[in-house]
Amino acid sequence: MFNENSGLVKVWVSLVLAGTYTLDQVPQLSNLREVVTSVINSMK
Repeated sequence: MFNENSGLVKVWVSLVLAGTYTLDQVPQLSNLREVVTSVINSMK
């Protein structure tokens, strides 16, 4: 299970924020997409 402090979450958040990938392109690996979405939404 991933959380907001996980390295992979931080990498995907930075890739989505940079426009390299969209949220839909984040892999459905355990809860990775949900945590990345949550982190990005909390930044808005």
